[in-house]
Amino acid sequence: MHLPPDIYESGRLLDEYLLFHYGSAGEILPALDGGDSRPPWLAAMEPALGFPVRTAAWFGPDTAGSALDLGCAVGRSSFELSLRCERVLGVDFSHSFVRAAIHLREGGRLPYRRHDEGHGFTELTASAPPDARPERVAFEQGDAMNLRPDIGVFDRVHAANLLCRLPDPVRLLDRLPELVRPGGELVLATPCTWLEEFTPPDAWPAGSTFDWLRGRLGSSFDLLRSGHEPFLIRETARKFQFTLSQVSLWRRSERNRM
Repeated sequence: MHLPPDIYESGRLLDEYLLFHYGSAGEILPALDGGDSRPPWLAAMEPALGFPVRTAAWFGPDTAGSALDLGCAVGRSSFELSLRCERVLGVDFSHSFVRAAIHLREGGRLPYRRHDEGHGFTELTASAPPDARPERVAFEQGDAMNLRPDIGVFDRVHAANLLCRLPDPVRLLDRLPELVRPGGELVLATPCTWLEEFTPPDAWPAGSTFDWLRGRLGSSFDLLRSGHEPFLIRETARKFQFTLSQVSLWRRSERNRM
């Protein structure tokens, strides 16, 4: 089976994701050297902060019994889900990311480095959000295309920026109906950045990713709403990834119980 490259075990990427998930606005956005303190481009970057918080907020306002966070990375969305779910399981392919998330769940503070420029770095520290319920959260390493058979059924399933990084995304889509309880909710977010180094071209959608999702999920899920959420990943003080992720909220239909 084609697997993605081992980039998610690198120390540099771990540092970038800790900043992406847990960094404050002041830690992520560039510091300005004189001049206009509020240029338009800086104001435009601010709405892209807090992506793991915003995608977790796509679920309904009610509390739920259980949630599965697929592709949880270093865990911020899992901690957000714990605010309204009694039990949360975060799963990620990266051993490094999962170790970091477990450390934060156990109350640890995790030092990491923000790359500023050349040999310049800033030492920062990540910690779980103070209002999270870490006692409700568990993390484990796993492959979203080959989840363990006894993983269970959940009231909520969250998968953000995962699909277009899987070698065979259809394997996950076909598994989703048995992961979401009838009446439960599914949130999918994807920037639709299909890349050959992650996903062979014959596994890409033939046309629109959103139309493809509706075709694959429509027999088991009802689409409740869709939209877009921007996100910002800082690489250096002057280089950022600004991306728009397509987000959709689905309800597992009662008409097709597994």
